[in-house]
Amino acid sequence: MIVLLLLVTAGLAGLITIGGWKVLQGGGGMGIICAIYALLYLFFALLVVRWRRGILPLAAALSMILAILCAVGADSWFARDKAGFDEAALSSSVVGVLVIVLALVQLVVIVAALYGFNQGWNIEEERPIGNGEDYGAGSGSGGAAPQPA
Repeated sequence: MIVLLLLVTAGLAGLITIGGWKVLQGGGGMGIICAIYALLYLFFALLVVRWRRGILPLAAALSMILAILCAVGADSWFARDKAGFDEAALSSSVVGVLVIVLALVQLVVIVAALYGFNQGWNIEEERPIGNGEDYGAGSGSGGAAPQPA
């Protein structure tokens, strides 16, 4: 689930970058920042696929920053839907809707990443062989009924 959310974030950020590049570059180089976010989230998804749980808090933190940037910037995309403003590859209202969707996805990424981090799915627990807590093959019980504590 987390990998899917990270890939959706990368896809939306990439679509916003490509669709609004002309306008983003005119506003102080934000196109490059948006492209970096898209590449970072692709990298994060790759690390999560490789069971690197340590990247999840970083993904949650960057998602929080991205959600704030989206919440602040979404209104400006809708304000560009008037005469006299430069138009990007996608219409300004479409990019504005994509920015709102990206902000909502970031809230879900934050919750999912922190929940996944708390699960501890990268931790292995060693148990001595034959200590009574070995529930796998070769536990020595031979199908006998469980003993009371």
